[in-house]
Amino acid sequence: MRTLKYSRQREFIKNSLAQRFDHPTADMLYTSIRKEFPNISLGTVYRNLNLLAEIGEIQKLNFGGGADHFDAKIIPHYHFICKCCQQVSDLPMAPLEEITTLAQRYYGGRIDSHSTNFYGICEACTQAAPD
Repeated sequence: MRTLKYSRQREFIKNSLAQRFDHPTADMLYTSIRKEFPNISLGTVYRNLNLLAEIGEIQKLNFGGGADHFDAKIIPHYHFICKCCQQVSDLPMAPLEEITTLAQRYYGGRIDSHSTNFYGICEACTQAAPD
C-alpha cells in the first residue's frame, strides 16, 4: 500500500463521508463540503474520493445507470437501492458467508468474497405512491 502525504482536504472529505449514511455521489459530498471549504473544487473531491477508494479506505459503488456512490463503511455489508428515488441504504443484516461457500462448489478458482445488492421500492416511495 502506498503512503500518502497528509492532506487536510482529503481528511475532511473522508470524515464528511464517514458521518453520512446516504451513500452520496461526489457531487452531493462536494455540495456539503463547500460550506467548510468554499474554495475546494469538484475535481479535488472526485480525485480524493477515487484515491481513498483505490487504497481501500472507502468503497466506491456503482449500481449502473448513473454516478458512482461512496461509502465510508468498508466492512462487508449489503445495500438496498430504490428504483424510484435511487436512494442507497445499508441493509442491517450480516453477510451470508454460505453464499461464497456454495458458489465455490460451482467454480474451479478461488472465491474470496461476494457482493450483493437488493433493488426495489423504498418505504418512503411506497407510501408516496398512489394506490
